[in-house]
Amino acid sequence: MVAANREMAVYCFDTLVAHYNSEEAPPPAFDEGQHPLFVTWKKVVNGGEPSLRGCIGTLEAQCLINGFKDYALTSALRDRRFPPIQAKELPSLECTVSVLTDHETANNYLDWEVGKHGIIIEFTDPDYNVRRSATYLPEVAAHEGWTKVEAIDSLLRKAGYNGAITESLRKRIKLTLYQSTIFTLSYRDYISYVKATRGPASTIHGTKTISY
Repeated sequence: MVAANREMAVYCFDTLVAHYNSEEAPPPAFDEGQHPLFVTWKKVVNGGEPSLRGCIGTLEAQCLINGFKDYALTSALRDRRFPPIQAKELPSLECTVSVLTDHETANNYLDWEVGKHGIIIEFTDPDYNVRRSATYLPEVAAHEGWTKVEAIDSLLRKAGYNGAITESLRKRIKLTLYQSTIFTLSYRDYISYVKATRGPASTIHGTKTISY
């Protein structure tokens, strides 16, 4: 089984830095494969709790190299919940890569474990008769301290449902479970890795945010 690793997170940082420099990222140092994946960027300010700056991925199997290249930029620059990450924010960033595995259909909306399973809900919005869906990665419910019901209700809102949340609606949800491996890398550790494996790292053109 392919597991998330440091080289995948390094490649996401490489991709973002290369974007700011209008250059091509160095070739990745991990093997190709096909899996669903996510890229999450968080920002740490003054040693506080990391705050989300972007998280986008795909629930369909993707070539890992192209997938991480695409979603590193999409999550950093085109997550509609946040303004695009700017080059000056790089020193405060950490990147988490997730590789998703073990998809299965649950028996009901409570048939999963907080902290172990990622969840995908699919349902028909009774107010508009349209299909809606949304997902949370395995670590989200545990990090937020949610119960299973609270996580499901939050996902209903994330999917765009604005009506009353009833037990009847919850029971009509199709729930898919998955698991994931994750790896988190800070910008500082990324720079240390680059120095150790490639020599002096490149600065970002036109900025004074990074020194070596």
